[in-house]
Amino acid sequence: MDLLKNPHQMFDISGNVAVITGATGAFGSVAARILSGAKCKLVLAGGNQTALAAIAEELKQDGAEVCTVNLRPNSPENCQAIIDAALASFSRLDILVVASGMNDVSPIGDMSLERFENVMQANVTDSWLMAQAAGKQMIAQGQGGKVVLVSSARGKLGHPNGYSAYCSSKHAVNGITRALGCEWGKEGITVNALAPTVFRSDLTAWMFADDERGKSTREGMLARIPIGRLGEPEDLAGPLLFLVSRASDFHTGHTLYADGGYTAG
Repeated sequence: MDLLKNPHQMFDISGNVAVITGATGAFGSVAARILSGAKCKLVLAGGNQTALAAIAEELKQDGAEVCTVNLRPNSPENCQAIIDAALASFSRLDILVVASGMNDVSPIGDMSLERFENVMQANVTDSWLMAQAAGKQMIAQGQGGKVVLVSSARGKLGHPNGYSAYCSSKHAVNGITRALGCEWGKEGITVNALAPTVFRSDLTAWMFADDERGKSTREGMLARIPIGRLGEPEDLAGPLLFLVSRASDFHTGHTLYADGGYTAG
């Protein structure tokens, strides 16, 4: 009941140790900045060493405690190495954000099995492997934990332009979220997915531009977004903080759509 008198304490995650995979990507870099601002200790994992060092240095200049691991979570060994780095640097693990992934857009008739499997590996298998490694550590610690997987509006909706691999993979991420939410509830570990629609990043900058390509694509999206705009990185801060804090202790197995109402219609 004390938290009802001082509810902002439920969102205090200062000092928590957070692992973020795909930390140099569009969502991962935003997550790193959000959790750094919330005073977490960060373990940033990614395959691009130069970009990884750059974001780590940026956050360190803002006072964050950061270690980096130049690995993708694409094998049990790599996932364990990422967890081991967290333990070596900070002695525990409280939060996992799996932001690594990929897309490959192609009509199904033109897509090879190898390309399909690459998307499934990056989005589904890697999420499963990283959750497995983190879950083992959280269970061993015996104090619960927070796992956030990254889904998409495409985990609920289809798409007419060559998204058969991506949509399938994000539906599977939602399935992992529900299954682990059930499996780990008794351990005090919550497992949820955050599902954004398009938000501003280096990858989507062209959609915010005023040329014909950007305008036409943006107008098509905005016709489906009730709030009437595309997303900004700041729009992900509240949902992510909710999912990794005590505020979501009774919220597990869910996919939270940060999409301006896109999936509601």
